Amino acid sequence: MRKIQTSDFYVKPFLRDKPKSNTITAKPKTAPPVAKKDTTKTNLPVRNKTAAIKKKPIIIKPKSTATDTAKKITIEPVTKKPFAEKKIITPDILKTRENELARTITVNTEEVTIKLYDNGEIDDDTISVFVDQQLMLSHKRLSAAPITLTIKFNAEDKEHEVVMVAENLGRIPPNTSLMVITAGDKRYQVQIRSTEQKNALVRFKYEVPSP
Repeated sequence: MRKIQTSDFYVKPFLRDKPKSNTITAKPKTAPPVAKKDTTKTNLPVRNKTAAIKKKPIIIKPKSTATDTAKKITIEPVTKKPFAEKKIITPDILKTRENELARTITVNTEEVTIKLYDNGEIDDDTISVFVDQQLMLSHKRLSAAPITLTIKFNAEDKEHEVVMVAENLGRIPPNTSLMVITAGDKRYQVQIRSTEQKNALVRFKYEVPSP
């Protein structure tokens, strides 16, 4: 057998003229070009959400030992100031008038009670009383009712001076009063006489009783 270009058979007209086909041949789809990945590194900072939140630094202090505390705390010894003697200012009325000693009384009790009365007729005599140059009674009127004063002693304070000052002479000069002293079971009486020129002074001395 051999291939021939012509044929003895009759070719019908519909076979001779073939209609053109309306078939559209689809071109094969080509995939879009793939962009090449840029492998070069950039220096752009990476945003971190936690980095945006500012936090206070946490400072951990080392624990202090007993030795460290002893170094920091220093207790300085308290230096006592030297004892300052009490300055006594003598009142003018004790400077300008003579302080005449009426009596010295020695007691052996730590507390002495003094009572002052108007001696004789009550004539409005008025007195002030100083103990160790300190004013204790001021412008007191003498009467039949006592004016009471208490003084105390101890082993370091063994002597007191009581001064009566006449503030007036009353209706019958001079200014006279009666001092009644009670020291334990002992009782003393002193006649006091004071004028505008003289004050009356009574001195008390304390002796520690023998055991």
